[in-house]
Amino acid sequence: MYDFAYQRPSSLADAAKAIAADGDAKLVAGGMTLIPTLKMRLAKPSALVDLGAIAELKGIKRDGEAIVIAAMTKHGEVAHSDVVKAAIPALAHMAGLIGDPAVRNRGTIGGSISNNDPAADYPAAVLALGATITTNKRKIAGDDFFKGMFETALDAGEIVTSVSFPIPEKAAYMKFRNPASRYAIVGVFVAKSPGGVRVGVTGAASSAYRWKEAEAALAKSWSGDALKDLSVKADNLNSDIHASAEYRAHLVGVMARRAVAAAG
Repeated sequence: MYDFAYQRPSSLADAAKAIAADGDAKLVAGGMTLIPTLKMRLAKPSALVDLGAIAELKGIKRDGEAIVIAAMTKHGEVAHSDVVKAAIPALAHMAGLIGDPAVRNRGTIGGSISNNDPAADYPAAVLALGATITTNKRKIAGDDFFKGMFETALDAGEIVTSVSFPIPEKAAYMKFRNPASRYAIVGVFVAKSPGGVRVGVTGAASSAYRWKEAEAALAKSWSGDALKDLSVKADNLNSDIHASAEYRAHLVGVMARRAVAAAG
């Protein structure tokens, strides 16, 4: 690693001041991406501002017809939360599939969506459930949050504080995992609510996206058969040593049908 200063503020206000005072500083949540990046000397921040001691950024609660998860809540906590299991079991199931035990006990929801890795799981849930991201400055609709590979709508110095997930009538998440990293080669989250049907896809492209054609088909008939004649174009999908674009296109349909079946 290169040398850097280290700060561990105890309040959101102090963290915001620290990151605003140094344009080369980086926020660190669970550190699942940032720390390996530093170890490989692919980044040289002047300082790390650790959010781990900020109590107001931790916790899970039900707020009316939504589940609100604070940004520094770990994946394992979401997976084992009775509040999440009772209201959105698909979200708890998804969190339990992230990485391995080490990742689930260090990685956080705020860090995951802020990093926007194209193979991360949470972005699919944010899109499918119509979540709202709250920061220290504003609220951002999930549909407007993910902009591209490792790119989001966050401004410089803006800190995610929580994510609010509306409770659906039905939902499920299915993914085809990389056997080593357990990242999503393709993951599909489907949700049905009074407001309609939403389908979030991750792993297939440079950023998570909604599969609008599947949403329209499922709105007419909530069944896997409604998707069997749909095809996904391989144009602009990821292609690498793990899976070709054509294979990912095929997997989107397979995972979507399995998710609908699992949702019931």
